[in-house]
Amino acid sequence: MKNSPIILLVLTAILFSGCSKSLEKLPQGVVFNENLKTPENVEAMVISAYSALGNDHWSVPYTTMWAYGSVRGGDAYKGGGGTGDQNDVHAYELFSINRVDLGESDGTWFRLYVGVARCNAALALLNEMGDDVFPQKLMRTAEVRFLRAHFYFLLKVLFKRIPYIDESVEKSAYQTIGNDLYSNEELWTKIADDFRFAMQYLPVTQEESSRITKGAAQSYLAKTLLYQSYVQDEQHNVTSKDQAKLNEVVAYCDSVINSGRYRLSDDFAENFLSEYEKGPESVFAIVFSKSDGTPQGRINAGVGTNYPMNQEYGCCGFHQPSSNLVNAFKTNANGLPLLDNYNTNDIVPSGDFKTQSFDTRLDHTIAIPGHPYKYQKNLVFQASWNRDNATYGNFMSMKETVAYTDPTFMKYPPFMSSAKDWPVIRYADVLLIKAEALIELGREQEALPLINAIRQRAQKSAARLTQADGTATSSYFINTYQPGVNCVWSNDFARKALRFERRLEFAMEGYRFFDLVRWGIAAEFINDYFSVEQGRTPHLAGAAFKKNRDEYLPIPQNQINFSQGLYRQNFGW
Repeated sequence: MKNSPIILLVLTAILFSGCSKSLEKLPQGVVFNENLKTPENVEAMVISAYSALGNDHWSVPYTTMWAYGSVRGGDAYKGGGGTGDQNDVHAYELFSINRVDLGESDGTWFRLYVGVARCNAALALLNEMGDDVFPQKLMRTAEVRFLRAHFYFLLKVLFKRIPYIDESVEKSAYQTIGNDLYSNEELWTKIADDFRFAMQYLPVTQEESSRITKGAAQSYLAKTLLYQSYVQDEQHNVTSKDQAKLNEVVAYCDSVINSGRYRLSDDFAENFLSEYEKGPESVFAIVFSKSDGTPQGRINAGVGTNYPMNQEYGCCGFHQPSSNLVNAFKTNANGLPLLDNYNTNDIVPSGDFKTQSFDTRLDHTIAIPGHPYKYQKNLVFQASWNRDNATYGNFMSMKETVAYTDPTFMKYPPFMSSAKDWPVIRYADVLLIKAEALIELGREQEALPLINAIRQRAQKSAARLTQADGTATSSYFINTYQPGVNCVWSNDFARKALRFERRLEFAMEGYRFFDLVRWGIAAEFINDYFSVEQGRTPHLAGAAFKKNRDEYLPIPQNQINFSQGLYRQNFGW
């Protein structure tokens, strides 16, 4: 809700202060529940919970998850001004030097739990309101439980073993709740239960378009159940796949698909352009704003360092695509991905994007020297716009950025960002979540049209990818999977195709590492990635993924200290 109250930051909702000289006056900045028990103030507390969605910072980017999902997943290098710049992310990238006392891990934990706390505060008040006094009670409760589940979902995929606290827990009892009170399975179930409640009581559409809907809850529930269906042991090994949950995933995805509320955008680009916000593919997006009465707006500060180092922008060159990712967009003579040997011949040194054929999503995702930046024909990306080419190469990420002429763009020196929505769940994700569940259920033939729908949209997404003279920026050739013609659609092949499709579709959106962990192949993929990529870039020297440890971040040492040793460290740390 750009320029509407829902997106404004409400630190604690309503601040009360006294003007009497009496020692009994209310302290400034303190909120008392008795003061808040009005419909207006409860609504403000709900808004406060919403505001935590986009309340991250360039040093703890949990909105786009680029540092945790793209960099750790082999899609991106850290970027910036060398390995010492945002050194915590360098530690994430190498794994081998990650530590339990990194400030970014602690900051991310803290900010996500601030979001949980806001949700619990709002829910505690909602529980005390009568429906006759606050008719929106049930719907607002559903919205806040969705938000709480979102924050817990992020904490779960980042840290695995987390303390779970809801609004029924008295604050005096917080110090008794360990992060091993619930099993891995039980934690997933608690997150899923919030999404189930939200799904049951949220409307199909909302009068205020940025509030959460039933379709968003159904989609996020399907995503949660998909993660839960890959059963992990204490050492993070995937030991089995829960068929019942996979069937639930299919059912909830079908509810979204059959609702008629969503479809794939006509052009892949539309998902990352501000003029197409709240388009047909947007299922759940975090909404930002500018010129909203706050000093710097509610722009996406989590990507404030991810713009080029040129005159139109100026800082700071983080989140740079890896050579491995660039090579993944190559296609073969049939227009299909090179599933097994995409990385054998490196396209990066030659910079030749005309001889080899590519998937169109390459130029929607990656800024390449000599190619228009964000579809601006008069603004051609240059290698010199990178901050440290010798370390991180010549490419940059584009999905999270906007054109400097875009009305949502804003500088807050030395950083910059925009008020463009950030998609957390796109309809494409719903289709591929369903396809993945079907393949794991042995129903790969039903998954084929879903994967092909994604590829067909990519086929039709070349119109914006031209140079100033109207010629195609790269050589594009992309085709659908056609069993018996260009592939053999076995279960194993379908699984490989699905996993590769997820990488191409969601590259640089922060998904990749969590997909690898869910599938149980993180160690295999990342160490293979390092074995080749270390020969391409010096900054990965010494990088190594330790299986049964690096699937999750360590519990921050500060949090273990604050808990007075109650919290247990993750396995392997």
